[in-house]
Amino acid sequence: MNTDLIKDLREKTGAGIMACKSALESSEGDIELAVKILQEQGIASARKKIGRNAKEGIISSYIHANNKIGVLLEINCETDFVANTEDFKNLAHHITMQIAAMNPIYIDIDSNPEIINGEKPNEENCLYSQTFIKENDKTIKDLIEETSGKLGEKIEVKRYQRFTISE
Repeated sequence: MNTDLIKDLREKTGAGIMACKSALESSEGDIELAVKILQEQGIASARKKIGRNAKEGIISSYIHANNKIGVLLEINCETDFVANTEDFKNLAHHITMQIAAMNPIYIDIDSNPEIINGEKPNEENCLYSQTFIKENDKTIKDLIEETSGKLGEKIEVKRYQRFTISE
């Protein structure tokens, strides 16, 4: 297998060398297909971590350019080591921007049985179900699962608060 292809795939995905080599072999050298294979493996890996405890993490904030919208987010993972990685911090930043832009009411459809402000949980008002504002072919749940697969730990949004000043 061409080492330059493995290096390129590793830089694109952050996956390990052997995983990149295996994905390239499975895709017969097609780097785009190899990326998809690695993403699917990451999502499957993330789903296996559902039962684990995510007790570490960070508080992330975002203030919109107009200074009229702000978000505080608690996002958790399993270890302090992962909480301090750039990938984890970037995920938190993307999620805070999503919350500022899309104003979700619930984190997930399945985890919020009570009705808030007369609105039942649906795909539009649940953070995990919303289409990611930077990539229309992904949901926030997909984004979290991809990062979880890449970092090897369970990741979950614990809570958030969105603040606005009326215009």
